[in-house]
Amino acid sequence: MMDFSKIYTKEDIIRQLSDMKIPRNSIVLMHSSLRLIGKTENGAKTVLDAMIEYFAEGGGLFCVPTHTWAYLEKEITLDVNDPKTCLGAFSDFAAADKRGVRSSNTTHSMMVFGERERALDFIKDDARVTSGTAPESCYGKLYREGGYVLLVGVGHNRNTYLHCVEEILDMPNRLAKEPLTVKVKLASGEIVTRKIRPHKTDFTSDVSLRFPKYETAFRYHGAIVDGFIGNAPAQACDARIMKEVMERILQNSEGADPLVDEKSIPQKWYR
Repeated sequence: MMDFSKIYTKEDIIRQLSDMKIPRNSIVLMHSSLRLIGKTENGAKTVLDAMIEYFAEGGGLFCVPTHTWAYLEKEITLDVNDPKTCLGAFSDFAAADKRGVRSSNTTHSMMVFGERERALDFIKDDARVTSGTAPESCYGKLYREGGYVLLVGVGHNRNTYLHCVEEILDMPNRLAKEPLTVKVKLASGEIVTRKIRPHKTDFTSDVSLRFPKYETAFRYHGAIVDGFIGNAPAQACDARIMKEVMERILQNSEGADPLVDEKSIPQKWYR
């Protein structure tokens, strides 16, 4: 039972991460609800410091989504130096932290913490993607390099990585047919024009709201380890296994889109 009066320290959170047995030299992307984590000694700083110490100082990379897809209609969709994201308090806090480097992915940027040269190499291809979660982006590298998605107080509807898997698997009806032309302000201050194809599906307004349908299949194949970060339930999700499970489902669905409706995914598609 969780103690909701407890004030969590950095050491408490590091112990919780250790209990989940995520390798410290992993690449980890965390989607989170700071509110559900509960009280910490220094708010968001405690959480970020714990993650950086555990992963970035352990030989891995710690990544925080700093998305700006909600700003597609603004004059500047992404200003790499502006920490305001469309994801909430923890992403805003991480985007302002000078220990990390931020990718210039037009709509789905990340703040990456770790050894600087490695972090810069990890984000470099985001400057040329034409969709927010393209296979050549940081999200695709999460798969290729055997990383993890850490969901803290949130479900798979926030698991942006699954958009990337759908692109890797070339699932139809996932991206807008025509790209939008938008502007990005780089760290240097230079403003560049880019084209980006947003996520768009014609059978629902937001396909990610149906991503939780995959969770039962992920668990069946051992993709998820459960734990807690503060008071928040957490799932450490293996990127490679999630991709393999989604591929199996697609192969067994006989051409049917597994997310076309809200019905559960049939067991025979993933077993």
